[in-house]
Amino acid sequence: MKKLFCSTLALCAALSLILTGCGSSGSGENGEVVVYNWGEYIDPETITMFEEETGIKVVYDEFETNEVMYPKVEAGATAYDVICPSDYMIQKMIDNDLLAEINFDNIPNAKNIGQQYFEQSKEFDPDNKYSVPYCFGTVGILYNKTMVDEPVDSWSILWDDKYADNILMQDSVRDAFMVALKLNGYSMNSLDENELEAAKNSLIEQKPLVQAYVIDQVRDKMIGNEAAIGVIYSGEAIYTQRENPDLEYVIPKEGTNVWIDSWVIPKNAPNKENAEKFIDFMCREDIALMNFEYITYSTPNVAAQALIEDEDIKNSKIAFPDLSQYDNLETFHYLGEEGDELYNNLWKEVKAQ
Repeated sequence: MKKLFCSTLALCAALSLILTGCGSSGSGENGEVVVYNWGEYIDPETITMFEEETGIKVVYDEFETNEVMYPKVEAGATAYDVICPSDYMIQKMIDNDLLAEINFDNIPNAKNIGQQYFEQSKEFDPDNKYSVPYCFGTVGILYNKTMVDEPVDSWSILWDDKYADNILMQDSVRDAFMVALKLNGYSMNSLDENELEAAKNSLIEQKPLVQAYVIDQVRDKMIGNEAAIGVIYSGEAIYTQRENPDLEYVIPKEGTNVWIDSWVIPKNAPNKENAEKFIDFMCREDIALMNFEYITYSTPNVAAQALIEDEDIKNSKIAFPDLSQYDNLETFHYLGEEGDELYNNLWKEVKAQ
């Protein structure tokens, strides 16, 4: 999802060509499956393995954002069989009757997905009828232990003026407001105008302390000791710690966002049976492990987690937090067009200050 180490268009195009090549290598004797996924969000070798084992040809396409993906699916110009949207977009697709119910009898390997991830998915797929978790992560605080000499357990440190010009915020309306809403004790999906006004004012108050509003650059700046504190996605935090051992990641006590990207099947999918075979294959523990090692974002596949050989990663509370230990985690909800407009207008006010 958007949490990826945003690859260049050239790299995305290269991967697409690789996977297209993989698709043409399959015999295709059992038909095809048309997959629409994020760029660099799958190990190409797993595509080859699926084709060789099933005889099903994979036609693979990529998108850069949920917002680019959605209108293509809604228009139906291309009939996709499997898509990997994010939580709030899955909710929007369910609300607009764009998804088919999944027959879990055809996906026995779904048993490998931890129950806590299906529980978290109920925020956007209440009955777990339409989606199978593929990757997940959290948003938290990354700080440099040589520059921060106090316990870090709250979003409030991002408002501490002794770190002025050493704080990095996400240049994302929902992520920024998530931080401010959680700090003030509100839901990150709030549509209450008073709560949102309070969050906006908190962000305006914080703004003079912020070195920069960035996305990918949080990773690079923190690795390079260019800032003391940053808001970051857990998958990137794992990478930064490998590059700079002085960095530490925490989930603030006020709670945060747990994002989940899941496999879904569009209602107009021409190859639903093959789609379910593809999803089942991706839920196989050895395949899930390959994808985890390739993309580095946390797998909800507990059987794959058990196969991880690197004990530090296997036991990492960053990569695999016990979600049941928190009572204030949420996933982003689709707030409707009016909700999106409300947030965007408030964000413009913050940025205009």
